[in-house]
Amino acid sequence: MSRKLFGTDGVRGKANTYPMTVELAVALGAAVGRHFRNEHGGVHRVVIGKDTRLSGYMFENALTAGLTSTGMNVLLLGPVPTPAVGLLTTSMRADLGIMISASHNPADDNGIKFFGPDGFKLSDAVEAEIEGLVEGGVHAAQPQNIGRAKRIDDGRFRYQERIKGTLPSGLRLDGIKVVVDCANGAAYKTAPEVLWELGADVVPLGTNPNGLNINDKCGSTHPQAAAEAVVAHGADVGLCLDGDADRIILIDETGTVVDGDQIMALLADRWAEEDRLKGGALVATVMSNLGLERFLDGRGLRLERTAVGDRYVVERMRAGGFNLGGEQSGHIVMTDYATTGDGLMAGLQFLAEMVRTGRRASELTRSFAPVPQLLKNVRFGPGVAPLDSEQVKAVIRDAEARLAGKGRLLIRKSGTEPLIRVMAECEDDALLLSVVDGIVAEVEAVARTEA
Repeated sequence: MSRKLFGTDGVRGKANTYPMTVELAVALGAAVGRHFRNEHGGVHRVVIGKDTRLSGYMFENALTAGLTSTGMNVLLLGPVPTPAVGLLTTSMRADLGIMISASHNPADDNGIKFFGPDGFKLSDAVEAEIEGLVEGGVHAAQPQNIGRAKRIDDGRFRYQERIKGTLPSGLRLDGIKVVVDCANGAAYKTAPEVLWELGADVVPLGTNPNGLNINDKCGSTHPQAAAEAVVAHGADVGLCLDGDADRIILIDETGTVVDGDQIMALLADRWAEEDRLKGGALVATVMSNLGLERFLDGRGLRLERTAVGDRYVVERMRAGGFNLGGEQSGHIVMTDYATTGDGLMAGLQFLAEMVRTGRRASELTRSFAPVPQLLKNVRFGPGVAPLDSEQVKAVIRDAEARLAGKGRLLIRKSGTEPLIRVMAECEDDALLLSVVDGIVAEVEAVARTEA
């Protein structure tokens, strides 16, 4: 069965616009509640977390209505990072976990992500089954079997203790000054508190959410403010999280922005030295830089590539028995500790390396020289399909021919936003720019014509 509602990371869109409407959220809650109710008797639980978007209140209530109508008991966590939902789904013996968040998207957007009882995101097949229930409708529970809702006040603290426990016993961050940009999102309390409790000198940014400023010129997608703060405060490192704190971008002490590829290279190399890297491989997506692949190959390690989306990274990790993976965008997945990407946890692992080695952030984030990579996004309107255009296909074929033996090209439609992403890698800067700009220009032209 094909999926219509679900993208690469749950259901996502502009609040109060299909599919992110109250009506759909109620129906989705009822469908997923019916799907995950066990056939046998007993208590049926679902935990719900959210980020700081204004529309989170609306969707929290709508999902609760749908879930309780099918007999699920709802445990409301309030604002917590996405990885906290994965953790608490298993620790609270829930049948299901839900995170209300549009991750790095603007405040007007929102989304709904689902976790199974094992704490991992749902497969494409399960999401397709849930869509079938949404379309066909579900039978509500008998009045005496309607579920209850309860607010859980200490969910954030349970997660904070768990995440600190991923560091070596006794390790402290004394003497390290850290700028942490929480994107006015889900980790606005969690991240500064964890760093402070571990002894760091914390400079917090993006910790004043008002429902409308999540990811607004801050966080992992806008690291410039954090980079300026690192230099201004003489900090040792900057950690930039996104709205739901499942990804991280680093800033070294010079203010240089560092992406997820360099973090994964550092961890893979370190874990391989300690014989901790299972399967001798790192799992990453097609977006990761060719330089990362060459770096791993030089150390006798492999790069296993997947489609874009941390869910696909995790699926490959589980299938192959690997324990380290992630995305260039900053999702770092360590299945020894967590079931999904965790930005703060990855940041703590990096800080632990700074403590262990005594080296500066700039020294630890230069594992390989990236092959020049250029990524440009083209936004398109409803009903427009630029990649189906013969003109666009022709330009792409020409670009592939020009890059043959010199680099690589990746064109894809975003699974979370109405964007066409055009990415190329090539050590010839002029060729790189020409190829990308040529494709972007043709996609823009088609998008305008079809709009």
